[in-house]
Amino acid sequence: MRIISGEWRGRKLPFPDGEGLRPTGDRMRETLFNWLSFDLYGRRVLDLFAGSGALGLEALSRGAKSAVFLDNHPGVVRQIRENLETLKCEHADVFQGEALNWLGGDKDTFDLIFLDPPFGKGLLAPVCQQLEQLQRLADGALIYLEAEKGFDFTEIPACWLLEKEKKSGQVICRLYRRTG
Repeated sequence: MRIISGEWRGRKLPFPDGEGLRPTGDRMRETLFNWLSFDLYGRRVLDLFAGSGALGLEALSRGAKSAVFLDNHPGVVRQIRENLETLKCEHADVFQGEALNWLGGDKDTFDLIFLDPPFGKGLLAPVCQQLEQLQRLADGALIYLEAEKGFDFTEIPACWLLEKEKKSGQVICRLYRRTG
């Protein structure tokens, strides 16, 4: 995995192989961060289903204030911690656990959330609903999600306004802004 831009531009970091792990590719990350270009500085980021941690690390490299990484695979969590150590990043936390359980226990709010759950597990819609119900999103928060082709977007909270969308193969990427 390579950091595309910012403080750690060009840094290559390892990540473990894992079942269902499909890091967001360089091209899609570049598109996403072009969408976010003026909305990163000072943001509190949540990289839920972090996997390689590429999205949260890229956000930190480009000026996000802090990041929380969550994944349920011990090897993935260990590698994200090692990568943060390598980068000497002190404004990030890494947790291991199931997303729905973790969201119910923590009380922080976030300005930017990356949601890229394993496909075919039925996790995206319940997590979106829980983020809203538990008031984990700041007003005006940005929510980026990756979903498999055919996902029913009617289950996304009504107060999330679609700002951008891109389709690539079997993946649909969307950027929302929380209103109200």
